[in-house]
Formats: sequence, structure tokens, C-alpha cells
Amino acid sequence: MISIHNLSKNFGAKQVLKNVNIQFDKGRVYGIVGENGAGKTTLFKCIAGLENYEGQIVSEEFNPLKNFLGLLLTDPFFFPKITGKEYIRLLCNARKKEISDIDEKNIFDLPLNQYASTYSSGMKKKLALLAILMQENQCFILDEPFNGVDIHSNIIITDLIRKLKSLGKTVIISSHIFSTLSDTCDEIFLIKEGEIVKKVLRENFNALELEMKEFTIGNKIERLELK
Repeated sequence: MISIHNLSKNFGAKQVLKNVNIQFDKGRVYGIVGENGAGKTTLFKCIAGLENYEGQIVSEEFNPLKNFLGLLLTDPFFFPKITGKEYIRLLCNARKKEISDIDEKNIFDLPLNQYASTYSSGMKKKLALLAILMQENQCFILDEPFNGVDIHSNIIITDLIRKLKSLGKTVIISSHIFSTLSDTCDEIFLIKEGEIVKKVLRENFNALELEMKEFTIGNKIERLELK
């Protein structure tokens, strides 16, 4: 379980997160939705220990949490002269995990002997995801895992998330594609201007989607006066 209490984050004079209180339990999948700049990625980086913050992030079972957490960023970073296979070994070594049969576990059919820096953006995302899965983490934060990835891989990622849930892992996802969240999540949290403003359970996902469409689209299409 991950408990967040009164989490706030400022970048200079700009407050990006404002007194966030939220709890993530084992064996459940959570979605975080909000407009660009709402604070989703900053929240994820705080949980992963990549940003300083005010407030508390507590996990009694996994301490320090960052040693049990796999973070998939929207744009993963890769050193310029490291192959896909070397990248996987690097991340597994960081967790002291012995890894064998990497080629057999290459479920995305990536060119693992090629420099990762030459991959497309979608291939880079799949490599980073594959590496944190091989680390055998207990918690996963996936920031836009479906963005820029082909349809075939989206299907695989969806089933991977369901598998992680069945294994009792904690999974937190952000996505601008609402259907990917409704297919995988148990709860969705709506974040606006750095504040969690709504918690929605699965039975109310449709209402949330309609609300988000109304808020996002409104009468913008009609204003174009398309002919």
C-alpha cells in the first residue's frame, strides 16, 4: 500500500501539486487523468523519489519505495551507446536480479542487439517497459504507456496490466486514451491544477468520460463552422 498525505510541490513560485491525499492498494489498478500540465507526471516523479516535495509518501511494506517501484516515463532516457539488451541488464543489475533468456522474454520483438538510441519512440517505450517488468517490481507507475505504441503492442500492454493486478501488484497509469483506462482500472482519479478533485469507481467510468468530453470539447467543434 502507498499512502500519500498532504503532498505539495513547487517549482519556484509555481505550485504544481496542492495537498494531494491519495491511497494506492496492492492488487489494484489506478488511473490518473487530467489535462496537460495538471501535475500527473510531477506526482509520479515524487512517488518514485525523483523530486523533492512537501508532505509524506509512506509505504510500510516497501521501504524505501523507490527500490520496489518501476517507473515508465513518457519519454524514457537512454545512454547513446547502449544496446537494448545491455539496458535491460543494467536495470536488472540495479535491483540485483539475475536475468537469463532475455531473447525469450523479448515479447515485443525488439532488436535488442541494436543501440537503444536508434529506436523509434514506440520501441523505446516498449524497451523501458520490458526492463522494469524484468526487475520484478512490486509497484508500477506507467506514464502514458499506450501513447505512440502500435495497436498490437497496446493489446499486449493491456493484458500485462491485468496480469500484474492478478499477481497482487500496485499499478498506476496515466493515459489520454480513456478506453485504455476503462479497460484496466479499478479506480480513476481526476487531477486539475495539481489537486485531486474526484475519485471515480468502475461503475461510474462512463459518466466520467462524458463529463471529460463535455469539459474538453464543449462547443469547440461547432465554433469551427465546418462546411
